[in-house]
Amino acid sequence: MQAGFWAMFASIVAYQTALLLERGFTNGEAGLMTAVRCLAGIVCQPLLGGFADRHPEIPLKWIVSLSLVLSLGAGAWYWLSPGMGLWETTLVWAVIGGLEVSSYPLMDAMAVQFINDGVPIRYSLGRGIGSLAYAVVCVLLGLQVGRLGLESTLLTHLLLVVAEAALVAAYPPYRGEKRTAEQTETRPQSALSLLRSNPRFTLMLAGVLLGLTGIMPLSNFLVNIVTSRGGSQADLGLALFLMGASELPTALFFGRLLRRLGSGRLVMLSMLFGTLKGVLLLCTTSYLGVLLVQPIQVLGYGLFTPASVYFVNESVPEADRVRGQTVMMVASNGLGGMLGGLLAGWTLDLGGANLMLMGCILCGCVGAVLCRLALCKKIGRLSLSKTA
Repeated sequence: MQAGFWAMFASIVAYQTALLLERGFTNGEAGLMTAVRCLAGIVCQPLLGGFADRHPEIPLKWIVSLSLVLSLGAGAWYWLSPGMGLWETTLVWAVIGGLEVSSYPLMDAMAVQFINDGVPIRYSLGRGIGSLAYAVVCVLLGLQVGRLGLESTLLTHLLLVVAEAALVAAYPPYRGEKRTAEQTETRPQSALSLLRSNPRFTLMLAGVLLGLTGIMPLSNFLVNIVTSRGGSQADLGLALFLMGASELPTALFFGRLLRRLGSGRLVMLSMLFGTLKGVLLLCTTSYLGVLLVQPIQVLGYGLFTPASVYFVNESVPEADRVRGQTVMMVASNGLGGMLGGLLAGWTLDLGGANLMLMGCILCGCVGAVLCRLALCKKIGRLSLSKTA
């Protein structure tokens, strides 16, 4: 299921900017579409997570499957209408961002439900396989673009959405132990209440938001970095492959790092290395240099995703864990991706790839500092006292 999602994600998001530029949109408009996709996730993820928390009798897999089917219709319209204007394109990306990309935290929650019951699911391994699928699909799409053009990626995306919906539907439904009267009386909190009652979690979210604002453009606008260093759109596939494949080794040592450092420190570490990637890309002068920088992803975004899932699971009450996963996704890929898209679009039009990288580095540094502050003992004690 992880492999299916990240293959599907690669087929539509990895080439989003390149496709929009191919269709005649500007860098600023491409950044706006990235922001729209992420903003739709910000709106839909808490709604889907809250609905799932209020209706535990409905298996998460059916909520995810229905979301994918609805997004499939929007993707088909986008493929069949290459000449659509700005407003129609905005609507398409709102649906894809709100229903397709936003389904990921619910997939995380599907695994966490079994993990909390003691089922030996190696989440980090599944996430690593997902990264490998992302890498393989990116390089294959690079070859496909070279032969059939960018528009052909949309048909590949539709086929992968169908495959992922089938995989999700085949996932075993969660049949946990019956809840006690005390657990039944514990109602899920609203997102705002959850943030107010857990300042450590809230401060970590703020750090993740700013950190991902600086990190997400390094992948979403990688095509601009590649072309500024002498590469072409077809060369984007190899760069994306190396970026995705570099996340796979994380699965091999994540468990050991988690036991030794804890999930909170791993989230902070991922912000540091994600920002370092921006620094190294700024120092490169050739396409080869861009390729050589990609393996740092192993301790950047590749580390962030599993670490953030475990951090949420350890930091929020049991009744709020589905909502907690969606709030984390809203702060990272949602708000972080939206602000990163706006930042990238504006800086690219103003001063090119180097100015974008400098803006990304600044945001990443501030985000890493906030994550470090979230791990301070005073914040932790305040969070525990309020929870008590």
